[in-house]
Amino acid sequence: MCGIAGVIHRGGTADIGLEMTSMLQSLKHRGPDSTGFAIYGKPNLDEYIMRFKVAEQEDLESGFEIHREIRDRKAVVDARMAEKGAELIDEQLATEYAFRYRFSFDGDVENLVRYIEDVEGAEILSLGHALELIKDLGDASTVSDQYGLRGFEGTHSIGHTRMATESDVDIRSAHPYWAYPYNDISVVHNGQITNYWIMRRQMERKGHRFMSSCDSELLAVYTADKMNDGYQLEDSLKQSIEEIDGVFTYLVATADKLGMAKDTMAAKPMVLYESDDIVALASEEVAIRAIVPHEIDTYDPYDEEVRVWQA
Repeated sequence: MCGIAGVIHRGGTADIGLEMTSMLQSLKHRGPDSTGFAIYGKPNLDEYIMRFKVAEQEDLESGFEIHREIRDRKAVVDARMAEKGAELIDEQLATEYAFRYRFSFDGDVENLVRYIEDVEGAEILSLGHALELIKDLGDASTVSDQYGLRGFEGTHSIGHTRMATESDVDIRSAHPYWAYPYNDISVVHNGQITNYWIMRRQMERKGHRFMSSCDSELLAVYTADKMNDGYQLEDSLKQSIEEIDGVFTYLVATADKLGMAKDTMAAKPMVLYESDDIVALASEEVAIRAIVPHEIDTYDPYDEEVRVWQA
C-alpha cells in the first residue's frame, strides 16, 4: 500500500519542494519505509544536473572503513567525469553518500552514465536539464529536511511513499525511478506488474539499464524507450495499458509535462483536482488538501484513463 502524488503548475512556478513534502507527509501512513521526490526546475539546456550516490544509508553502520571507501568512490567518479570532458560548475553535498553536481558536457551522455556507474557503489539517480531526483529512507519531512528541498522553485513534481513488499528497504528500491536515454523522465507507481520479467528482458535486449529488481523501474525504462522511439508521452501511456499486465496506477513526469495512467481494472486509487492554475493528483484526497486548503471538487479517474498536462 504505497502512496503516490503529483502536482503541476500551469504557466508558473511555485515552491514545489514544500508542496511535495506536504503531500507526501500526509500519505506517510501508506508507506513508512522510504520517500522519494522528482522535482523539476526551469530547464537549462547548456548544463546538466546530476544526483548520485556512492553508498546506501545503512552502509554507514559498518564503521570507519566505509567512510574512506565513500571518499575513494567519489574521487573515482570525479576523475572519470573529467576524463570524459565534463566540466564541473557546482558541487553540493546532500549527505555523506549522496551528491548534486551541476556541469557542462557535450559528449555522449549514455556513455558517461555507464562509465560512472562502473564505479563500485555508484548509482546515478537522475541526470538531466530540469529533473532532480531525491530519495532516501524515512518519511517525507525527514528526507526533505535532510536534502534541503523546501524552497525549491519549479514547475512540477511527483513523489512516492513506499511500503516495501517484494524488494529491500534501501535507496535503490525506492521510487521515483529515472531512465536514460530520455534524461528528464521520472516515474512513480502503485501496484504490481505481473509480466515484469518478460518486459524487462525485452528492454534489456534493447540495451536498457536496470538498477533494481523493483517492478516499478520497468515503467521508467518503458517510457524512456517509447519516447526515444519518437512516441509522445500520451501515446506511450496508452500503449503501456495494452502491453503491461497487472494492477497499476502510475505518474510520469518529463521536463515540461505530467501524465497519468490507470490499468483496465482501475483497482489502485487515484484522486484528481484540476483548476486553471494547478493540477494535483494523489492516492488520497488528504494529500491534495495539504496544498489546496480551500473547498475543492475532486474526482477519481476511470479505468484505462490517460491524462497529460503541460507546465
